[in-house]
Amino acid sequence: MDRKFPVFWKHYLIQSAMAALTVFFVLIFLSLEHSVIIASLGATAFIVFAMPGYPTAKPRNVIGGHLIGLFWGTAFSFLHFSRFFDHLAFALAVGFSILTMVVTDTEHPPAAGTALGVSMTGITWPSALAVILGIAAFSLIHRFCRRFLKDLT
Repeated sequence: MDRKFPVFWKHYLIQSAMAALTVFFVLIFLSLEHSVIIASLGATAFIVFAMPGYPTAKPRNVIGGHLIGLFWGTAFSFLHFSRFFDHLAFALAVGFSILTMVVTDTEHPPAAGTALGVSMTGITWPSALAVILGIAAFSLIHRFCRRFLKDLT
């Protein structure tokens, strides 16, 4: 058990509840066919609420990373010709997302999952809206609640 838990147990419970509530609202817009995108947003929730002091939790990284993932996922979602090209397109969406995030200093590892998920399922209004609303919610909460959030790792 983490030695900090007895002292900061309220933070553990509140921050976990905030993460669950935010993910719940994002899930309203997504179906299970978007499970990779759901998983990437769940990983973002962990970073923002359990590791708020880490660089990857900053709004710049959350927003920039996921928008980059959306862009490259969408760009490579149109390259579905055969099983080989499908897998190549999925891999390239992730690779180009990583490259772009690193070059623009907006590293956010879960955003590579967004690129993968969008390249696999294609972009839809509900999936784009869910990602945009999710990253906006995570970023606003991080921005305005940062001084109350504790690093739990």
